[in-house]
Amino acid sequence: MPEELVLYIAKYGYLAIFSLVFLQEIGVPNPVPNEFVLLFSGYLSTQNVLSFPLVLLTVISADFLGTSVLFFVFYFFGEQLLTRKPKWLPISKHSIERLSSFVSAKGLWGIYLGRLIPYLRGYVSVAAGLLKFSPKKNLLMVFFSAITWSGGYVIAGYIAGPYWQELAQKMSGIHKIAGLALVVLAVILIWRNIMKRRKNLEEKGM
Repeated sequence: MPEELVLYIAKYGYLAIFSLVFLQEIGVPNPVPNEFVLLFSGYLSTQNVLSFPLVLLTVISADFLGTSVLFFVFYFFGEQLLTRKPKWLPISKHSIERLSSFVSAKGLWGIYLGRLIPYLRGYVSVAAGLLKFSPKKNLLMVFFSAITWSGGYVIAGYIAGPYWQELAQKMSGIHKIAGLALVVLAVILIWRNIMKRRKNLEEKGM
């Protein structure tokens, strides 16, 4: 993790953590993946720099609010944004449509599970917004996913506190491999779901 980012988190504490997690959840890239920020935040709570309960509250709130903003943006303005896709949306319209098919087929559990897949997790909120999912139900699943994802990483950082330096060095490579594997898995599941739906439509047409 860049030294400047470490100093930023150490100096501004909860505000720094909240801003980093929130910004990445709405699509603004951070110098390092959020997973590192969450793990490091958990580690700091073992050094009496930050309070563990407050760190949990901070990251879950930032995760929940960030992805909720993204959901409502596409809930109300999704069609206009896809028609004139902005540069800050680094995913094709076709990919969003495929992801929307996956979320639509899996329903609320698709939102929860999709929010646990690196890289794709942010676009699940985009898909849910485009599909006009019930805001109350969507926010409920988003809240549970924030506890699982962000809370889980903070807890892992807390448990791995004494081994933080070694863990941080290994995670750079492991994170990329795991992320790639999960993306490939998600694409396979989406493709299988599309083919299954197409087959069902063909059978009904017959």
